[in-house]
Amino acid sequence: MHKARYITTTLPYVNSDPHIGFALEIVQADALARYWRLTGHDVFFSTGTDEHGQKILQKAQEEGRDVQEYVDHYAGEFQKLKDTLGLSYDAFIRTTDEDHKAAAQELWKRCEQSGDIYKKKYKGLYCVGCELFLKDSDLADGKCPNHPTQEPQEIEEENYFFKLTNYKGRLLEYLSNADSVIPDWRREEAITLVNNLEDLSISRDKERLSWGVPVPGDDSQVMYVWFDALTNYISTTGWPEDKEGNFKKFWDEGYSVQTAGKDQVRFQSVIWQAMLMSGGVPTTDSIFYHGFITSDGQKMSKSIGNVISPFDVVEKYGLDATRYMLLRHVHPVDDSDITWERLDEWYEAHLVNGYGNLVSRIMKLAETHLDTPIEQPEAVGFPKEYTEAIDKFDFNAALDYVWRRIGDLDEKITTTEPFKLVKENEGEGKKLIAELAEELYLITRMLNPFMSETNTLVKKTILENKKPENLFPRL
Repeated sequence: MHKARYITTTLPYVNSDPHIGFALEIVQADALARYWRLTGHDVFFSTGTDEHGQKILQKAQEEGRDVQEYVDHYAGEFQKLKDTLGLSYDAFIRTTDEDHKAAAQELWKRCEQSGDIYKKKYKGLYCVGCELFLKDSDLADGKCPNHPTQEPQEIEEENYFFKLTNYKGRLLEYLSNADSVIPDWRREEAITLVNNLEDLSISRDKERLSWGVPVPGDDSQVMYVWFDALTNYISTTGWPEDKEGNFKKFWDEGYSVQTAGKDQVRFQSVIWQAMLMSGGVPTTDSIFYHGFITSDGQKMSKSIGNVISPFDVVEKYGLDATRYMLLRHVHPVDDSDITWERLDEWYEAHLVNGYGNLVSRIMKLAETHLDTPIEQPEAVGFPKEYTEAIDKFDFNAALDYVWRRIGDLDEKITTTEPFKLVKENEGEGKKLIAELAEELYLITRMLNPFMSETNTLVKKTILENKKPENLFPRL
C-alpha cells in the first residue's frame, strides 16, 4: 500500500457557524490522518471553506455586510475548530484564495480542451439551497427534498454546460471498484445516478450572480459554485504548478481519500470524478460517506432550536471527550441521534467511570507501591482487530475493542486484588501492579488517533509513575 496518503474533508459552506455534523466529518478525517502517521505513512490532510455562490451573496446582502468581510468572518470560525477539536490538518484552503481561483480556471480550460464544455440557453427550476438545477424526478411535492421550505426559482438564461453524459461508461467502470465508495450502498446510489445522467450547467450569468470565479475568456459569466469548489481537492496540493511536489506525491502517486456527508454522492462520486477524467487528472481512490446527526429524532435546524455546536460540547466535556463521543457513539455511516442527555450518559459511563477510573486505580497502586516506573513497553504493532476496524473506517468498532480491553483490565484488578496481594507478598504484588501499568500503557497507545491529548498525558504519567490529576471530572 502507498506510503503517501491524502485525506480531505468536504469544504463547509460559510453561511453559518460550524455544527456538530461537520465536526463529526473532520474528527473522522483527523483520526484517520493520525492513525496513518502512526503506522508509518506520509500524510497530507486538507480542509477549508467554500466561499462563493448565491446563498453566500444573499446572506451577506441580507445582513448588510461586504461579502468578502462576511466570508472572512465565517472562515475564521471554522479555523477555530483546529484548536477546539485538536485537529492535525496540513492545509486550510479557502476558495477565495488566488491560487485556488487560478486552479479552478485551469481545470475549466482543460475540460474545454477535451471538448466537454459548450454553451446553451436553459430554462429550469433552481434550488438556491443546493445551488443546483432540479429535474422533475428530483422534486417532492414541487419542492427540493433537501430544502422543503424553499420555493425553487424558475430561471432562464444562457450558461455553459459540462458534457457529463460523455463520462457514463468511464464513471461506471470507476464505480465498479468496491473501494471507490464506502459504504457499498452509497456506491449503488452513485451507479443509479450515473445511469440517469444529464449534462450539467456549470456557469451563472454575472448579472444574476457576481460572487464567483470568472469563466476563462467570458467575463459575462462566473463559474457554478460546485465546479469552483470541487477543484479545491487538487488545488490544495499546489496543482497545477505543483512547485512543492505535493500533488504528484499525495494525489497522483499516493492513496487519496475524501470524506463527505451522505447527501454529497452526486457531487463527489459523479460530477467531480467526471471533471477529473475530462481534465486528465487521476480520480479519487476512495470516498467515505458518513450519515447525519439528528437530535431528538429531528434534523438539526436553527428554527427548531436543536442545533448542537461543537464549541458548546467541548466547553462542557473537554476536547478529547468530545472526540471520543463522536468517534465511538456516532455511527460512522448511518444517521445517529444525539441529545445532551445521551452525551452526559456516555461521558459518565465510559470516561469518568470507565477509562478515567481505571487510570486512577492503577496509577494510585503504582505510585504507592512501585519503587521505580515501569520500562516503556516495546512499540509492537497494533492488534489486528483494532487495525482492521480503522482500515474499514469503522471507528465505533475500533473503540469498542479498546473499551473491551479496558473492561478486561478492570476485571483483572477485581479478581487479582493487587492492593491485598502487595501486602501479603510484596514481590508478587509489585510484579502484578507493573503488569497492570504495562497493559494500561498498551491500551492507551491505541487512543492516539482518537484522543491524542489523553494518550500523551497518560503515557507520560505511567512512565513517571505518577497518578494524574482527574482526567474526566464528574459533571
